[in-house]
Amino acid sequence: MQPTRFNSFVVEERPGEQVVVMMGRFDDREDIKVEATMFDGYEHVPVQDSSATNVRLHLSLVVDVSKGDGGNELEFVCSAWPDCLDVEKVYILRHKQMSARPYLGPDFRSLNPKVQEKFREYLDARGINHELSAFLHHYMMNKDRIELLRWMDRLKSFVEN
Repeated sequence: MQPTRFNSFVVEERPGEQVVVMMGRFDDREDIKVEATMFDGYEHVPVQDSSATNVRLHLSLVVDVSKGDGGNELEFVCSAWPDCLDVEKVYILRHKQMSARPYLGPDFRSLNPKVQEKFREYLDARGINHELSAFLHHYMMNKDRIELLRWMDRLKSFVEN
C-alpha cells in the first residue's frame, strides 16, 4: 500500500493520471501544493568499476505557495532527482490582476547565489527539499507499477469483450 502522507503533506492520489498532488500547510498561514509528474527524463551515470552506465531518473515538480487569501502566490518549478532537488524557476503569480504577458522573472541560476540560497532555505523550511525528492521517487516507482497493472486490466477487459 502506498503511503498517503509525507511529513506535513497529504498525498492526493489520482488513479490513471501521470501526476501526484501533495497538499500541505506551513505555519497555519500558507497553503502549499506540490504537483509531481511521473518520470519524465533521465541522465546516464557511470557505474564505478565497470564500463556500464546506470540511469538516474527525473521528476518535474511545480510547487505553489499561497497565503490562502486568493491573492498572490509563489510558484517554483523544480527538478527532482533521487538525491537532490534543484530549483529552475520562481514566479510571482497575481491571479486577480494577471496581465496577458506578465514578466515572469529571471532564470533561477542567473540570480545572485545568496538570493538562490535564501529561496532554497525558504523551500526547505516548508518541507520542499531533498528528502521530499527521495520520497517522490520511491512513490513514483510504485505508482508506475500500479498504473501499468491498471492499464493491463483495462486492456484485458477490452480484448475479452
